[in-house]
Amino acid sequence: MEQKTLVVIKPDGLKKSLTGNILTRLSETKLEIVSAKIIRVSRELAVEHYKHMKDKPFFEELIKYIQGELHERRKVMAMVYWGDDAINKVRKLAGSTNPEEADPTTIRGSYGRITTKGLYENVVHTSSNEPEAEREIKLWFEPDDIIVDLYPTKFVTLTNITKRVWE
Repeated sequence: MEQKTLVVIKPDGLKKSLTGNILTRLSETKLEIVSAKIIRVSRELAVEHYKHMKDKPFFEELIKYIQGELHERRKVMAMVYWGDDAINKVRKLAGSTNPEEADPTTIRGSYGRITTKGLYENVVHTSSNEPEAEREIKLWFEPDDIIVDLYPTKFVTLTNITKRVWE
């Protein structure tokens, strides 16, 4: 079954120069990257992305983590992978959310760690299921950022929009 999934290489993965290693590992899935970008994660994006964890005691640390405040690397690499059984393939390769429980051959098992405050620095985020993948992809990407039509779209006319453009 054709699926799509969000993959985010988190700030600790970028700081440790693991991007190439992670992309090489993800290539084992034989999935297609249909969008990729390096972005600064705003607080609004971070809070919306992790809204299901807002009641956790480590929520603010998690927000600081994804925004790069803990690693002085205020960027992430966000990608959309697409293809047969994408979610399961990517999650299997990523490994358990807890790096100490992750198989050592997985991305998180190889590169993740738990901080002294108990925060999982697990190098990558992957969507957990199809509804979450859709929510996350639509949160992180605009339709025109993606080279295939993953979800239905519509055209709207916007007015009074202020936007930074090239001079």
